[in-house]
Amino acid sequence: MTWIPGPAAMAVEGGMKCVKFLLYVLLLAFCACAVGLIVVGIAAQLLLSQTITHGATPGTLLPVVIIAVGAFLFLVAFVGCCGACKENYCLMITFAIFLTLITLVEVAVAIAGYVFKDKVITEFNKDFQQQMQNYPKNNDTVLILDKMQKDFKCCGATNYTDWENIPSMGKNRVPDSCCINVTVGCGTDFNQHAINTQGCVERIGTWLRKNVLVVAAAALGIAFVEVLGIVFACCLVKSIRSGYEVM
Repeated sequence: MTWIPGPAAMAVEGGMKCVKFLLYVLLLAFCACAVGLIVVGIAAQLLLSQTITHGATPGTLLPVVIIAVGAFLFLVAFVGCCGACKENYCLMITFAIFLTLITLVEVAVAIAGYVFKDKVITEFNKDFQQQMQNYPKNNDTVLILDKMQKDFKCCGATNYTDWENIPSMGKNRVPDSCCINVTVGCGTDFNQHAINTQGCVERIGTWLRKNVLVVAAAALGIAFVEVLGIVFACCLVKSIRSGYEVM
């Protein structure tokens, strides 16, 4: 005797097919988010490694955590894809548990990023002034400070007059990288019309605050999508456990 599934069973099976399809879409989104987190973390780490060179702070460790979360999310998405394809109960349970842990970590990173953003600025201000004392005696310092002043169109820590307190620079002189139009010898005087007068701490601080908030918002947005992934994974686990065949 051949069993013919009733309307209720067919509806459940059709619903699980839909859940499985949506889970695949979310897994692709997770892979994209993972790559995005890794890129953002690397970019933040490169910037902070140039601006803060003395010791580690909670703020400077955030990019490392972001990179680790991105790499782990990519691995978890792969596990979820394998579990969904093979309809493997253990893999799907593992996927749901790990995805829950990642979601909690991302929320913690978002909160920490907001809490420690001012701490990062304080450390940057201190480190920038220390590096100014080694200018132009240290070639690495010259490269770092010149790049920041050119890229962010700023001069000094607080403002361009900070360079008056650097004996090795000479009187009434700023680095050429402070100039609006950078040319050799353009920083020989404090001509405010020829140089960028705003300090780098304020400029870069504004940039960091803006991007930290963007990263925090993105982390919370990704966490919301991951919650949907957890829900769909649990639905698929329930279906597998109940013995439904999901194509």
